[in-house]
Amino acid sequence: MKWITRERPKIDRIACPWLIKRFVDTDAEFIYVPKERVFDDAKTLNAIPYDIPGAEYSHYGDECTFDFIVKKHQLTDEAVLKIALIVRAADTHRFGIAEESAGLWAISAGLSVNYTDDHEQLETGMKIYDALYSWAKYAQSEVHTWENKT
Repeated sequence: MKWITRERPKIDRIACPWLIKRFVDTDAEFIYVPKERVFDDAKTLNAIPYDIPGAEYSHYGDECTFDFIVKKHQLTDEAVLKIALIVRAADTHRFGIAEESAGLWAISAGLSVNYTDDHEQLETGMKIYDALYSWAKYAQSEVHTWENKT
């Protein structure tokens, strides 16, 4: 299936493709266009619009599009649920609900500076979310400490 959203992605518009590709639709194709073209191009391309007001796949209340996808597709993986909290906090600028969210926001903002091509940015972002998932699944309890024994 094709999925379409606004160009110049940040948190949700990178996190959602990762979630969709890894847990909902492995053959998904993602399209980024200027915001005023999303719904017209969605019809023309038979694509699902996401993370834009007026789309089914969007923000609801205090939750972001990532949360909607988790609920709509009944995802229960504990690591995904942890990432959902982090993405929600970063995407809605409520860093207090997940301490990792400020770092995720910083990485996302940096990606948008480093990449002018949205699909290249998405490719790198997918690797970052794969790493975040691995942390959430296998390394959440790991702590980094260093003792200076001099």
